[in-house]
Amino acid sequence: MSTGMLQFLDFAFSALHLIFILFVLIGWLWNPLLRLHLAALLLTGFSWFVLGLRYGIGYCPSTEWHWRVKYRLGEYDLPHSYIEYLFRGMGVPIDGDTADALTATVFFGVFALSVLRNLRTRGRKP
Repeated sequence: MSTGMLQFLDFAFSALHLIFILFVLIGWLWNPLLRLHLAALLLTGFSWFVLGLRYGIGYCPSTEWHWRVKYRLGEYDLPHSYIEYLFRGMGVPIDGDTADALTATVFFGVFALSVLRNLRTRGRKP
């Protein structure tokens, strides 16, 4: 695969990962997106906790694929967590355990909000 294609894939993975993270963080705010948001959370939870039984808790296929691209581009000192990678990129020193704890705390908080919003709006028209 050409360097240009790898660079494109690196950019695409970064963009898609950021869009997905932002959607997970704030998608519960809009009624028309509630079911899709809950589905995204369930998919994330499945990846982290079901696939995670085989590959390690917190497993994300997107991160794995992105890291494969980065390895081919010559980047080797990559954390296991995409959130840790984002913080490092912003110049915020954070260790993996702190990044994981922060990620899990926010995930479960957003999951609770999404479930509550879905239950409250169930049966209503969007």
